[in-house]
Amino acid sequence: MTRLAIKPENIKFLGETNIETICATIQILKPKLAIIDSIQTMASEEIPSEAGSVNQVRASTVRLLEVAKKENISIFLIGHVTKEGQVAGPKTLEHLVDTVLYLEGDRYHSYRILRVVKNRFGSTGEVGVFEMRDKGLKEVKNPSEIFLGQRKEILPGSVITCVMEGTRPLLVEIQALTSRTYFGYPQRRSAGFDFNRLGLLIAVLSKRAGLPLGNQDIHLNVVGGLKIQEPAADLAASLAIASSFKSKIASPSMVAFGEVGLGGEIRPISQTEKRITEAEKLGFKKVLFPEGKYRLPSVKCEIVKIKTLNEAIKVALE
Repeated sequence: MTRLAIKPENIKFLGETNIETICATIQILKPKLAIIDSIQTMASEEIPSEAGSVNQVRASTVRLLEVAKKENISIFLIGHVTKEGQVAGPKTLEHLVDTVLYLEGDRYHSYRILRVVKNRFGSTGEVGVFEMRDKGLKEVKNPSEIFLGQRKEILPGSVITCVMEGTRPLLVEIQALTSRTYFGYPQRRSAGFDFNRLGLLIAVLSKRAGLPLGNQDIHLNVVGGLKIQEPAADLAASLAIASSFKSKIASPSMVAFGEVGLGGEIRPISQTEKRITEAEKLGFKKVLFPEGKYRLPSVKCEIVKIKTLNEAIKVALE
């Protein structure tokens, strides 16, 4: 309470795991908000199984749903997540509740993303970005500036891209490092970027762009601990690898985004207008993106449309 600077007068705690007792207490006190931490520790006397089992989690959730709808009380259920990132317990739990939120982030970084997976009352396209500070989580109003704030000296292997987190465009730095391997089998490592996607991009760079990467250790990193899931970052990742391999610096005022196909073609992506607007807002002078039919915003930065990966490498590095 002291660390978070919260006044405890209107907060009540109940150290209880019996779901019948918890529901009765909620009906008596009628709080504006009830938080259950965690649903996997709750158990009902009517179910002959231990807490955390499929039947117990489902029964406890159903009881809480009845109370929430009858008393018109908002109830937050906190659930454990497995190593694979799934809710521990029955998948039907997500179908029972109205909204499912995931709080994601690297344990070694201070930034967290609150992502909506399901929402019966609105869009699932919104995300919140927060920073863990000494007084708890604080909203990050301009995440792009935070993710680019530590970019000081520009070296080969660094390229800025724009990814969409829900409906919010975020500018992030992708770093690549290539070095000649001293082992029989080259190493490939990625942090924040899909490992299988990295293998695909290396193959395309070798076959279509003519870069001899077969004897190179390749490491790829998304700065800030962000995990990129969409293919729009393909182009920036490819340019970062090419930049490191050629020891040529990509323009620090350039943003690149686009999906890379197996033929070396750069495929169009969605929400291009938002990405370009975000890039200009943060002072970038050139935007590299795939050719296609877009309703482009009126911007002062240089717009460069490209068709192939070879063309992109020439524009960005030569």
